[in-house]
Amino acid sequence: MKRVLTVCLLMSLVFAGCSWLDVKSEKSAEELANEGMEKFNSEDYRMALQVFHKLRDWYPFSKYAILAELKIADGLYNLRQFEEAIRVYEEFESLHPRNEATPYVVNQIGLSHFGRVDTIDRDQVSARKALMTFTRLIKQFPDSLYAQKAKENVIKCQKSLAGHELEVGIFYYKSKHYRAAINRFTTVVTDYPDVGRIHHQALQFLDLSEQALRSESSEG
Repeated sequence: MKRVLTVCLLMSLVFAGCSWLDVKSEKSAEELANEGMEKFNSEDYRMALQVFHKLRDWYPFSKYAILAELKIADGLYNLRQFEEAIRVYEEFESLHPRNEATPYVVNQIGLSHFGRVDTIDRDQVSARKALMTFTRLIKQFPDSLYAQKAKENVIKCQKSLAGHELEVGIFYYKSKHYRAAINRFTTVVTDYPDVGRIHHQALQFLDLSEQALRSESSEG
């Protein structure tokens, strides 16, 4: 009886294994790649992610595996899952530093960081990380198409950072903490000279703060 049960168990395992192989072999790596791109191009990113995960897991040594890794990151980015996208893009860059897509990947890392920036009155850690990433892209791949785009994005990051400093400075100015306000406005003027209107506003408030501080001192 035990022998019969053992044979039955082994046969069930064999058939289960064959069934798994049949499922896996339903589509080739190329077919999965085409299906994934079809879903991705039709903006069905969640389904595209499922297909590319299958492609990566089933055929890790296929020539399409790198495509799967990249499109998984792109899918996460388009779904605005920026933190996870950053992780996957950074993993791609670490595994394939010489790949021709690396400048694009670095640019996407910067865009993902910047995508996490809410408003200028919030913490600007993500804007700083984005600025560092775009700056690295320009230095590391100066002849890349993405280097020019990075220069434009550097300005956007600087505007976000400068805007934050300006808003904090205005808060201090209205609260009559003039020295603290002067420090903030000075930071905008010296560190972000190319941010247009924000730069001019900082100059105006810097002058007002200095006048208010002198008036306060003379009264004291």
